Amino acid sequence: MNASFLHSRSLTPMRRSIFVSLVAVAALTACGNDDDDTTGPGGGSPRVYNQVERLGNPLVSEVTLAKRNHAFHNVGMPTTDVANHSAELKAFVRTVAGRNETVANTLASVLLPDMLIVQTNKAGGTAGWLSWALADGYGGRKLADDVVDAGLMAIFGPLLSPANVSPGLSTDNVGANDKAFSATFPYLAAPSL
Repeated sequence: MNASFLHSRSLTPMRRSIFVSLVAVAALTACGNDDDDTTGPGGGSPRVYNQVERLGNPLVSEVTLAKRNHAFHNVGMPTTDVANHSAELKAFVRTVAGRNETVANTLASVLLPDMLIVQTNKAGGTAGWLSWALADGYGGRKLADDVVDAGLMAIFGPLLSPANVSPGLSTDNVGANDKAFSATFPYLAAPSL
């Protein structure tokens, strides 16, 4: 702002004082909103965030649980997953997928609780979805892991048992990423323009 404006004859000392006060209040108000804090308005109670979706192990909710139970699963906690969802997951694998009890028990034991497990005492090079359970690996998930195909292959395909497979259901038919992932953070491939 041009300083000569504040000294012009059109602003009396009183108007100039009010004008400067309003500018100061506007500047302070603009600096007073910190959306990164975890407290509510005025520094009161902590902010509450609503969990919308849990997808540590894709397909647990989307494939093995009835639609009516998705919200119950999403607001739940990993600590209660086995008690709340194990019977339904196993029943789906046995009845809908037509697999045997061994496959149902194996899938329930590695997909529940529905969370990514990471064993930091294992070599990082062994990272991969369910590698903690299937290969005593690091766990977690790599960008290139096709977790949906792996899950469908275990539920409907021959990954865990060659008996009673449903080949048409063992893939989502989505190919690998069309661009190489970066070797540096954030690791994602450059977007297509």
